[in-house]
Amino acid sequence: MKKSIVTLLTLAVAASAVSGLCVSAEEDKTITVAASPTPHAEILEAAQPILEEMGWTLEIEIFDDYIIPNEVVDSGELDANYFQHIPYLESFNEEKGTQLVNAGSIHYEPFGIYPGTKSDLSELEEGDEIAVPNDTTNEARALLLLQDNGVLTLKEGAGLTATKNDIVENPYGVEIVELEAAQVPRVVGEVAFAVMNGNYALDAGFSVAEDSIAYEASDSEAAKTYVNVIAVKDGNEENEGIKALVEVLKSDEIKQFINDTYDGAVIPFEESADAEAETEAATETAEEATEAAEGTTEAVTEAAEETTEAVTEAE
Repeated sequence: MKKSIVTLLTLAVAASAVSGLCVSAEEDKTITVAASPTPHAEILEAAQPILEEMGWTLEIEIFDDYIIPNEVVDSGELDANYFQHIPYLESFNEEKGTQLVNAGSIHYEPFGIYPGTKSDLSELEEGDEIAVPNDTTNEARALLLLQDNGVLTLKEGAGLTATKNDIVENPYGVEIVELEAAQVPRVVGEVAFAVMNGNYALDAGFSVAEDSIAYEASDSEAAKTYVNVIAVKDGNEENEGIKALVEVLKSDEIKQFINDTYDGAVIPFEESADAEAETEAATETAEEATEAAEGTTEAVTEAAEETTEAVTEAE
């Protein structure tokens, strides 16, 4: 009898523990995201009530740098981050050995040239300083924008890895000052011009549309190249919480919030018609290949049946 009682108690405790684990798993519908203050955290805050209606709790941790947000996601401390574009993500993976992937493309921020001690690029003189971000992809982006506006010329093929060492023509004799991205807005009053990331410009109170003297066009290749994404550790992009987060951030409600709040300084990312056409073409090609394969199979089957009939008749 004692053994039976002990057995029953053991089973009851085990069942209770399993039940507790199941309830805990069901209740653990929290998504943790590292984000830059502006506009990323603000957009996430707008998404919080929508996700809450879907049964998800969104927790946002704000960071002022470009390093830690990737490290905490790669380590598994947080589920995702929202602050970077794809070239920076790929560069970071290569340099740091992390395994982060794009789980969803959300918005694009035009890179701009902002006036400092001078208000027009034609006023540039020998020795004038222009501040740019010093991380690999963003410095290249800044230099390409300066090149597009006639300030300098980069060597052919420099592309997304360009640094000031790749400048081959400098007609104004300007000095490129490389700074950590978050520091660039703080030296606007000390340099002739500053080339800033959209989020840091916004955070410093600058408007791309009103304050910059030049910025990347919304229909440019930069919009596609530098789209800001939700980044997760490789393998977590299909996590239900991440999928819900991306779905909400790409919703009409959030697109409207972005358009109403940032006045063109932040632009919701839309899949291009070309991309959709390519997808449709790929699908059609796959379907055609399948039909062709099925046709070949039927032809082979018919030929085999005819051969069998001929052999039978011959016998």
